[in-house]
Amino acid sequence: MNPYLNDDLMTLAASVRRFADARVAPGFLERDRTRVLDRSLMREMGAMGLIAPELPEHLGGQGLGCLAAGVVHEELARADLSMSYVPLLASLNAQILAAHGQPDVARPWLQKMVAGEALCAIALTEPRGGSDAASLRLRIERDAQGYVLNGEKTSISAADQCDIAVVFGRTGTVESGAHGVTAVLVPMDLPGITRSRFDCHGQRAIGRGSLFFDNVRVPLSHRLGDENQGFVHVMQGFDYSRALIGLQVLAVARAALDDAWQYVTQRQAFGKPLSAFQGVSHPLADFDTQVSAARLLCLQALWLKDQGKPHSAEAAMCKWWAPKLAYDCIHQCLLMFGHGGYDRGVMEQRLRDVLGFQIGDGTAQIMKTIIARDRAGRQAVPA
Repeated sequence: MNPYLNDDLMTLAASVRRFADARVAPGFLERDRTRVLDRSLMREMGAMGLIAPELPEHLGGQGLGCLAAGVVHEELARADLSMSYVPLLASLNAQILAAHGQPDVARPWLQKMVAGEALCAIALTEPRGGSDAASLRLRIERDAQGYVLNGEKTSISAADQCDIAVVFGRTGTVESGAHGVTAVLVPMDLPGITRSRFDCHGQRAIGRGSLFFDNVRVPLSHRLGDENQGFVHVMQGFDYSRALIGLQVLAVARAALDDAWQYVTQRQAFGKPLSAFQGVSHPLADFDTQVSAARLLCLQALWLKDQGKPHSAEAAMCKWWAPKLAYDCIHQCLLMFGHGGYDRGVMEQRLRDVLGFQIGDGTAQIMKTIIARDRAGRQAVPA
């Protein structure tokens, strides 16, 4: 029990765990090998209401709040981090589409996303830089018919599998920085779009790659929010997704801890279970404590969002601490299994999967800058 999860949310978590154990976990290793998301499983997740349940009902959601989305993310990630990326992308992009999209354009796509019938990527990072997201170079130029996109996005999750993408590009001058960025919703079947796929270390079922735009035409109605205000829109969305990411990676760490505790109580050495040796049990106890604490921080950030309260600093804490903690925790659990953990299998895939979140969606350095600015003020922490 904890102060953030009531009986309804605990019942929801139990229901999602049953589904994840039965339908998501069995294909965990195979999806990593084939590097293909299971679209039929996506639709099952949608039919159960597991994708963006926080959205209001008129947009296809259930109006359950952000904590509800958090417990869903936890249980899905415990079974397969890549499959939990589907609702993560939906929750992040749905916040942007619902708040800033024209209803007749955004609503059909939102309903498809919630139903598991469409995958939406967020295209922000470019070859010139990721952390310096305000220095975008992809051009979005306006003419009589709409917008024309030219440029490249890279390290985009689900780049070669997404159906639509929220694309951020420059409508203002390079010198205008964050104040010259506009967001548009781009269907991925438009002429002039090509895609590539990277051979990533982890999260291989969702994948990452590049998107190339060569005179891609998008109607004016597909703009999200006001022109030159796109950077503000995405930063607000990231406050939410960073807390969800924290819960995702910590759920993987918790699954690794559960397996490790069970293993060290059964494995014998020198006539005793491994757990009898402090060199084995104390590191696990240490990580068990930290994972429990970090989870409460993530739940607090989502609770603050549900209450309409500021949570940028808390979300940044979740994003830098949880992925590093999860990786270190799973690494320790893997070592407890000896060579059995090092072999290709569940434990080593968990380690590979969580590592990527120390890079994507905001590095630890950027997150700590956000926290410092919140505490000391932007004037005191200019960069």
